[in-house]
Amino acid sequence: MRRLSFVLVLGALITAASGGEQVNEYQMKAIYLYNLAKFVEWPATAFKNAGDPICICVLGQNPILHTLEEAVNGETIEDRKLIVRPVADISQVNNCQILSVGSSDRKYLRSLLRDLKTTGILTVGEAESFTSEGGVVNLKLEGGKVRIEINLKAAERQQLRISPKLLSLAQVVKK
Repeated sequence: MRRLSFVLVLGALITAASGGEQVNEYQMKAIYLYNLAKFVEWPATAFKNAGDPICICVLGQNPILHTLEEAVNGETIEDRKLIVRPVADISQVNNCQILSVGSSDRKYLRSLLRDLKTTGILTVGEAESFTSEGGVVNLKLEGGKVRIEINLKAAERQQLRISPKLLSLAQVVKK
């Protein structure tokens, strides 16, 4: 029943976001990013105070940036506004709760994830090896659908708690 309600909510969001039009890959991924935030619990240290927004940072030249800004900017989750911010490199992610890493950064992926010193960041990528390299969530497109992969060890390292509801929908990577 929980799985069905998540799928129905996601379907409704996709329809609403598209205005009945065909949804492209980055619109789907933007909606997934928004929904991921609902099923993750961050450590208290991830926010300076109770009113801080959930900041989704988009690394580099990622095509999801503008779609994400349109889809989630100003939305709220548990009384926290969502904001989207572009970042040029890993040194700018101190106030980010979610870091979106595009496939164009694939060649730097291992060093990028290794150099991420801040905890409490949900790293989300779209490269084939993202979770096996140490990323927390990978959104991969298969057959026109977005599939979720989650690396629980990476989530643990980031001190993130992922809801069992989300885990039931995802492929859990054990590397």
